[in-house]
Formats: sequence, structure tokens, C-alpha cells
Amino acid sequence: MVKKLKKIEGNQFLLLITIVLFLVMYAIGCIIFQDKGFTKFQVFLNLFISNAGLIVIATSMTMVLITGGIDISVGSVVALTCMLLAWMMEIKGMGAVPALITVLLIGVLFGLVQGYLVAYMKIQPFIVTLAGMFFARGMTAVISTDMISIKNETFLAWAQAKMYLPFGGYTNKKGIIIYPYIYPSVLIALFVLVLVFIMLKYTKFGRSIYAIGGNEQSALLMGLNVRRTKLKVYILDGLLAFFGGFLFCLNTCSGFVEQAKGFEMEAIAASVIGGTLLTGGVGNVFGSLFGVLIKGTIETFINFQGTLSSWWTKITIAALLAFFIILQSIFAKAKEKKK
Repeated sequence: MVKKLKKIEGNQFLLLITIVLFLVMYAIGCIIFQDKGFTKFQVFLNLFISNAGLIVIATSMTMVLITGGIDISVGSVVALTCMLLAWMMEIKGMGAVPALITVLLIGVLFGLVQGYLVAYMKIQPFIVTLAGMFFARGMTAVISTDMISIKNETFLAWAQAKMYLPFGGYTNKKGIIIYPYIYPSVLIALFVLVLVFIMLKYTKFGRSIYAIGGNEQSALLMGLNVRRTKLKVYILDGLLAFFGGFLFCLNTCSGFVEQAKGFEMEAIAASVIGGTLLTGGVGNVFGSLFGVLIKGTIETFINFQGTLSSWWTKITIAALLAFFIILQSIFAKAKEKKK
């Protein structure tokens, strides 16, 4: 029993706190807003539906943070992705599939440039991705300063495809059973998260990422190719950022310049609240998932309450972020004392 308790420490304890926090918050919502339908299974599924893009972005951000880096360009990348998709399909008449493939290729190129500057030119990730943020947002405005609505039939079919579940339904006032539904984008986002989790935990590449984030000099002495690994991480990050932007666009079906402002901070907050250390070496994508769900739960509270400003979401996230950073600091100091 003692051995088991010893294992639940550090980042595992932070992950446990995140999961318990989400469960407690959701339980409170079920109690307070029971008469408004908070207990319906559809409300829970909506947490995933409205945040499918953020789940992928937070997963990607976690991977970057584990290396000891950061990517603050993802919010602008999401806006650029939406604008590119809308522009290519509505202005240029391109099909939905070619437009998506083009966007993903741009994502790989974007990640390659940022990764080369970070890994081989040894420029600080914050500076590189800050430039990437300005570039992506600027290119979004260059393409169009007006909002472009997507009316492509194939894309709208993707966006509106509902998958009804055979359980969790309820009977409405007319006596009709309403079954909950979910969109394919949610399943795709969770599939990406599981793939990244498996990669980080069970592959040589994933172990190299943790090793580099834990101590880059030690990783070099172990014979790891640090530069190549970092480059691969940022290429994958670019691909996932643009793919997350595609999932985000399935919810909005439009592109405009101001879209997804602050999205990068939401992704970082979700990762940190999920137990990822900003100093690198520690992180779990499932923790980031629960970080996203906590953010979604706070938004749901505000919607059900009806009178609070949406800014309370950011205020609450800021408080939680500060709390988890303080916890990280406490655990880091405790580890130093043990040494």
C-alpha cells in the first residue's frame, strides 16, 4: 500500500487533481442546474463537440511543452486554416478534400520552418512562434478582411454529420425519445489524442521527447539526436495545429481575421492544468484532455446561469492556472530537497 502511495506523486498527483476537479465541478453543475437539464448526457457530449479542435491543439501543445519549448502561434494558425479553407472552397471553387490536403501540407511546411529555426538555428521557441503568430494572423488578413462563409456541400455534410447513440436518451414533453448525438470530429480528435499518447509512451521517438525536455545535455550524452527530434516535434505540431484548425472550422463553417484569438493560451492552460510542466520533461495528453473539459464545464456553467459574462471563463481559468503552477513549483522544490 505504501509503495502505491509513493507512486502517486508529482505529475501523477497533478493529473489526479485535474481529474477529481473536473468530476467535482461537473457534479456541482448537475446539482445546481438539474432543473435546467444539466444532467442530460447530451450536455456532457457537448463538452467534446464544442472543443474538438482544442483537444487536438492541446495535445500538440503538450508534446511541444514536454520538449521544453512552446508554441504561441496556434491561435493564429487556426484562424489561417479556417480562412484558407473558406477562401479555397468559396472563392477559388476548390473541392473540400483538395482544400483539406492543401491546408495540411501548409501545416507541415509551417512546422518545418519553425522547427528548423528552433532546432538548428537555436532561436528561442517563444520568439520563433511569436513571429509565426504574427505571420499567420497577417496572412489571414491578406487573404480576406471580410468573413467568408463556407457553403461547400461536402464540407457542410462533414460539419452536420450527426452520430446518434442508442443510449442516454430522454423523453420530451411530446413523448418522443430524444437520443444524444456526437459528431465525427470528436471521434477524430480523441483518436489523434490516443495516437499521440501511444507515441509518447511506447515509442523511441516519444521517449526521446521526454528525455530532451528532462535534461537536454543528458540527452546529448545518451547519443540522442536532439536537433532532429525537436524538428520532428515542430513538424508534427504544425500538422496537428492545422488539423485542429480544420476541426475548429467544422464548428464555425467560416473564416475571418479575428477568429480563435487567445486560442493558444487556452491550449497552454489546458496542458498546464492537466499536469504538463512548463519547464519540460513531464506531461500527459490525457491530462490536457481533462484540462479542456474543465474549460468547457466552466463555459457550460456560465451558459446555464445566464447572467454572467463569458469573461468569467477566462478569469476562472487564470485562477486555476495560477493554482496548478504553484503546485508544480511546490513539487519541484520537494524533489530538490529529496536530492
